[in-house]
Amino acid sequence: MPNHISAEKRVRQDKKRQAYNRYYKVMAKRAIKDVKSATTAEEAEQKLRRASQILDRIADRGIVHKNYAANHKSKLAAYVNKLKTAV
Repeated sequence: MPNHISAEKRVRQDKKRQAYNRYYKVMAKRAIKDVKSATTAEEAEQKLRRASQILDRIADRGIVHKNYAANHKSKLAAYVNKLKTAV
């Protein structure tokens, strides 16, 4: 346990931030899964836009690294393009 008041406050803040970060990471993972589970190219394209927005937002806020967001957006875009050409 922390011995200083400031350390106790830091523990409280860390718990809040951890919950906040976890919420947004789960939201991003769900958005990625939604894109991959899309059956049509149009549906996948709409979900890709939403997933890209979420990934950009959490990368800007420092919840995930910007390269993590960029890599996932790139992979999802390739997946959607593959869906388009398959039809």
